Amino acid sequence: MEPTEAHVGKLEAQLAEWGAKLDNLVNDAAQADSEAQEEYSKRVAAIKVKYEVAHTRLSELKTASGEKWDTFKAGVEVAWKDLEAAFQSLSN
Repeated sequence: MEPTEAHVGKLEAQLAEWGAKLDNLVNDAAQADSEAQEEYSKRVAAIKVKYEVAHTRLSELKTASGEKWDTFKAGVEVAWKDLEAAFQSLSN
């Protein structure tokens, strides 16, 4: 099993990468033509909500210890899968 700090570090790096990607998507939405802009903006907003959930779960995980670690880790994993799926669906 990987040490807690290393696992959190990997999650933080992934979240930072997704944050940069989200920033790019927000910029792309602002530059889209008017027909596509509304739909694209809605999809980006949904990803932003999932990003915030993942960020919150990671913050909770970072402060968890002992038995709570597994509980919060499971919550992070769910949030991660949701966020990853949202990014993938936008590119389809």
